[in-house]
Parts: sequence; structure tokens; C-alpha cells
Amino acid sequence: MAFVDEAKFFVKAGDGGNGCLSFRREKYIPKGGPDGGDGGRGGSVYLEADESKISLIDFRYRSHFLAERGKNGQGKDMHGRGGKDCIVKIPVGSVVKDAETNEILVDLTEPGAQFLAAAGGDGGKGNARFTSSVNRAPRKTTPGVPGEERWLKIELKLLADVGLIGLPNAGKSTLLSKLSAANPKVAAYPFTTLEPQLGVLQFKWRDPCIIADIPGLIEGAHAGVGLGHQFLRHVERTSILMHVIDAGSEEDGPFQDFTVLENELAAYNPELLERRRIIVLNKMDLIDESRKQEIEALFHLKGFLVFFISAELEEGIEELKEHLADCLDEIK
Repeated sequence: MAFVDEAKFFVKAGDGGNGCLSFRREKYIPKGGPDGGDGGRGGSVYLEADESKISLIDFRYRSHFLAERGKNGQGKDMHGRGGKDCIVKIPVGSVVKDAETNEILVDLTEPGAQFLAAAGGDGGKGNARFTSSVNRAPRKTTPGVPGEERWLKIELKLLADVGLIGLPNAGKSTLLSKLSAANPKVAAYPFTTLEPQLGVLQFKWRDPCIIADIPGLIEGAHAGVGLGHQFLRHVERTSILMHVIDAGSEEDGPFQDFTVLENELAAYNPELLERRRIIVLNKMDLIDESRKQEIEALFHLKGFLVFFISAELEEGIEELKEHLADCLDEIK
């Protein structure tokens, strides 16, 4: 199924039913009287966070959501039935904005959380409501109130424990496939991954965690270069950022790649640099021991602990899992 993380849609609540103009005409009641009932309230449109939804693809096929209008009032003081609400299921982690002002309306991060997107209109009053001592046969009624309507924008930010970030071809997709049962597309050309991939890492002695493979960042991503903003928004909800870096880069390449990633995170949202980070040097099978020590010393000089792995050969994966479990326990 395609992954869709942005959508625009229209919501319209139901109009209230009209009040009824009616008078009693009963054989043994000489003067009769007004008995017009009130109109029913229109249904409302609610957005509800649903764990079973993982993308916004439903909005590709439907962009208008309408609640039912209230029924009109009737004689014999019968009020109209209220309109049925419209419940729109959206993924957990969705940010809803006003399409015109771009104002954030709600951030649904909990399963089952609801947001009133459009309120139904009140029902009109029947003429029975206007009876008084000086007006025993009122002919006045009021119409139902129109329901609210507006265009909304929705953005999905993945909820994950760990976010894999790195430059194109760093090996993130291969690493995800080794850490979890995910089966992402893997190839030897840049930008194999064009949409986020999720995987679940199972541990023996603790709860599993969700890992998100964020598509390859490039320099200038914070300014929208490439698909920068679409990629970076998904790291905002991750507890741990795992930098996956190609250890086979020449000279100071690995640390330069790390610096590019750090600069992009800082420019997009400086708070991301306060997250727990794990530095993973992938493709260790392409370098010798002296080169490994050289790279390790460079990172240690800057105060960073690094893990050397070969995702392709599954070397160093178990040690990385153990460290990841310890980090998750510390955070919780």
C-alpha cells in the first residue's frame, strides 16, 4: 500500500432541522392550540485517531466528509430527529491544520482521541415555543442553523521509538531489515527509499520498539531541498535518533557526513539535537582495522561513542540491539 503523509479535505456538519408551524385540531378541544415541534440538531464531523490506520491514503479517494442534517419538526409537538455524526478515522500522530490559515488545530497522538472538526447546527424552534399569555396562536417559527464547514489539511508524523537517519546509500534500509521483520526495497543507487518504512524490533526481555527508516537526507533538506521537509517531519516524534553513516567514505568522509546530518537537524528544529543519538558506522567490512581506529578516534575526540557494523553481513548487530535496549530503558 502506498504511503501518503499529507492530505487536504473538506468537512461539512449537518444543518439543523426547521421548526414546524402547526395547530391542534381536535374535536373536543374547542380552541386548539400551537403544537409545532422543534427541528433536530445537525450531525457533527469528528476526527478520531485510529491505530489501524498507518497512512492517509484513504483521503486520496475521498476528500469530502458530510454529517447528516437534522430532521424538521412536526405537528403534535414532535421534535425532529438529530442528524448522525460523521466519524473520520485518521492515523495516530496526525497534525490537523486549517487549510486557509495553516493554523494548527489539533495534534492527535493518543489512540481514540477525538477532535470536533465541524459542529452541527442547532434545530429551529416550532411555533409551540412562542406561546404566551398575549399570543396564544403564534405563527412564528425559526429555521435550522447551518452546520459548520471548512477545508482542513492533515499531516502525518510517524510515531516511532527509533528513527534511522543518514545520507543516501548509507545502508539504513538494509539495517532496518536486519533489526526487524520489515522488508524494504534495497538497491545500490541513491534514494532507493522514497517514503518512510516502519519495522518492529523484538527483544527477549523487554517490550518491542518501533523503528522508522527515514528516507535519505541531503544537504539543504531543512530548506526543502529534495524532499527535505517531508522527510524531516517524521523524526520529530522519535525518542532516539540513530545516525547511520557509510564507514567506507574516504578521508574524513564519515565525520563530514555526520556533520551534514547534525546541521540539517539543527536548522530544521534545534530541539532534535537534545534527543538521544546513537552513531552507527555501517559497511565496516570495507575498511581495515587501522582505518577503523582512525575513524573511531575522530568521533571520540568529539565526545561520541560509535558502533561499527556491517548490516549486509550482520556483523555487530547484536551489540547494537543490546545498546538500543539499554537506551530505551534509560529513557523510560
